Amino acid sequence: MVGKAYVVGAGLAGLSAAVRLAGQGVSVVMLEAAAQAGGRCRSYFDAQLGMTIDNGNHLVLSGNHATMRYLRAIGAQDRLVGPKSAEFAFCDVQSGHRWTVRTNPGPIGWWMFSKARRVPGTRTADYLALLALAGPQGTRRLGKAIRSEGPLWDLLIEPVMLAALNTDPKEASAALAAAVVRETIALGGRAYAPRIADPSLDAAFIAPALAYLAAHGAQVRLGTRVDSLVTKDERVRRLRAGAEDIALGEGDAVVLATPPWITTALLPGTPAPKAFRAIVNGHFKIAAPLGAPKMVGVIGGIAQWLFAFDGRISVTVSGADALAGEPREAIAAAFWKDVCAVYGLAGDMPAWQIVKERRATFAATPDEARRRPKARTQLRNLALAGDWTDTGLPATIEGAIRSGHTAAQVLLS
Repeated sequence: MVGKAYVVGAGLAGLSAAVRLAGQGVSVVMLEAAAQAGGRCRSYFDAQLGMTIDNGNHLVLSGNHATMRYLRAIGAQDRLVGPKSAEFAFCDVQSGHRWTVRTNPGPIGWWMFSKARRVPGTRTADYLALLALAGPQGTRRLGKAIRSEGPLWDLLIEPVMLAALNTDPKEASAALAAAVVRETIALGGRAYAPRIADPSLDAAFIAPALAYLAAHGAQVRLGTRVDSLVTKDERVRRLRAGAEDIALGEGDAVVLATPPWITTALLPGTPAPKAFRAIVNGHFKIAAPLGAPKMVGVIGGIAQWLFAFDGRISVTVSGADALAGEPREAIAAAFWKDVCAVYGLAGDMPAWQIVKERRATFAATPDEARRRPKARTQLRNLALAGDWTDTGLPATIEGAIRSGHTAAQVLLS
């Protein structure tokens, strides 16, 4: 039995591990270097907009079982919104063409037989290409595993996989893409109805977790940076945080839930991805038209996905390394043009904010995927967590939460 568990890092991976351990009666101490919990899944009050926004728009799916189990544990299962069925609205901002992909709940995709429900310009037979992802993929890239041209690729597979993998889908790992298909599309529409945290990521994923931990006697220490680990005889013996020296008892354990560049500094020799991809998000203080979809995929523009919140429209662009180098004003203007085209808006650009996450996720290529470490380490009382560890999934909310649960299980076992 674990005596006391020190969870280093209060992002979603660390929170997931802490919730799991505290729920099993373990005494938890969480140490976070930042002034707030959440990591890359955070909310904050933005003075430029005069409202609370998220650093980015993180989409989850109805079949993300680790995420849903985590939300049930912290009593926040009602904090996600989205359509009852798996529907995805799209708009081509060049042609003005709009369509909605409407799937059916069960695993037999009869929606593909309906011209009105499938991607425009596609045939039923085109969707058989996805069967190529059913088997083992090895080190293949997605562009080599399935046909990477034509309307099905251009209007559905490419934008969806870019959002999931945050990497050019043609160059991305076919194994990671196949994992997404296996856990969502292959199970039917009931497994991939889109869900968005509303009103904020903090309200759904962070604040309820902190309340749960407080109710279970956990300590959450923000602004406490762990500088080094002292190890001996295959165990972590001490944590050093500034002038503080924290001694671990024989039954104590550590979950290291920090980004890869921090983990490798604290634990030299740990394998980790070395290449990363950016995500750029934009926020506009304006309401979407009444009845507008909560989420719209953008084809032919700079924006990739638009999200409608209360009094705010948000934009997300994945695989955005080049865009992240552009001036913020130019990015906002380009986003606003797409927002106007999708929602039929006009006039001067309202108050706006641009948020750049330059190392949002690891590059989901076969080479980088091979560098992901397992949760279990050579130190008997230390486990790793993070969406960059070997979860079998891309770097998503589901992957982060699953990694925390796995790290907790390693220690509990």
